[in-house]
Amino acid sequence: MGTLTFETQIDATIKKVWDTLWNDETYRLWTAAFMEGSYAESDWEEGSSILFLSPGGSGMYSVIDKKIPYTQMSFRHLGEMQKGEKIPKDWGNATENYYLEETGDATKLKIVMDATPEMEGYMNETFPKAMAKLKEICEQ
Repeated sequence: MGTLTFETQIDATIKKVWDTLWNDETYRLWTAAFMEGSYAESDWEEGSSILFLSPGGSGMYSVIDKKIPYTQMSFRHLGEMQKGEKIPKDWGNATENYYLEETGDATKLKIVMDATPEMEGYMNETFPKAMAKLKEICEQ
C-alpha cells in the first residue's frame, strides 16, 4: 500500500472549503471527477459509517475516524459495496485524510491517502482533477 499526497491552495475561507467538501450537493459536483453521479451516505459524524457510492450503488464502505470541524476529516476504508452488500477487504489500516489550514485569505487543503498498487495510477490522475473542480466551486 502506497501513500499519496495532494495539496492545493484555494482562495476561499476555510469554512467555505469545508462546507463545499462535505455538503451533499457540492460533494457530488467535485467527486464527479472520480465517477459521474458519485455520492456519499453518512451523518458525517466521528465514529459513524460512511458509504462512498456510484449511481449503481457500488463503491466503498468506511468509518469516520476523526472529525475536527474546519481542520480535519479522516476516513478508514473497510471494504467494498457490491449490490448492496458489504464485502470486507484486507486493506490494513487504509485511510484517507483531509487537512485544512487557513493561510491568510486562503485555505491550504492537503489530502493524504493510502492506495493499493492497482489504484495508485488512477488516484494520481483523478484526484488532481477532483481538487481542481473543488477549487473552482469554492472560488466562485
